[in-house]
Amino acid sequence: MGEIRQPEPVMLFIGLLIAPSCALVGVYRSLEERVGPIELKSQIMDFDYTRYYEPEMGSGLSRQFLAFERLVLPDELPRVKIATNALEKELAQDGKRRVNLDPGYLTGAKLVLVTTKDHAHRLYLGRGIYGEITLMFQRGKFEALPWTYPDYRSQGYQEFFQVLRERYLSKVSEARSSAKGEQPK
Repeated sequence: MGEIRQPEPVMLFIGLLIAPSCALVGVYRSLEERVGPIELKSQIMDFDYTRYYEPEMGSGLSRQFLAFERLVLPDELPRVKIATNALEKELAQDGKRRVNLDPGYLTGAKLVLVTTKDHAHRLYLGRGIYGEITLMFQRGKFEALPWTYPDYRSQGYQEFFQVLRERYLSKVSEARSSAKGEQPK
């Protein structure tokens, strides 16, 4: 029989899908109030993988990822998704979102996205929220799965997630050293 253990903390990130009319400084501030200080921002990238969001958000959308300083336990993700959904509504104009916020987490082995939508490849996390493994780290890189969104397969995203993974592994290593009473490197 396996022994029940507390999971390791994970690196929280949020993907922002941004309409041209959205003021990012306000979004950053609101997210920091809800989930803590931002540690890393990706470059802002064009989002031209689908027209799905255009009826609500317009054209000329961009994508940016934010990673947060504090490692979190995976079971915090439903709370984060609920908070980001509320923020999307708060920042909407005339009932239309100007920013779409997609929380997820990263470990040394995988990247997980959380959503309100159930599907065959998603597991229920609680509070109406589901999670899916979107990328797996194998053979020295993140690899897509059959359901991985096309943008998450892109080189720009992959490069950011590689940097984020290295930061995550460094933080976990430091935390383990601290727990053992070793001096940080």
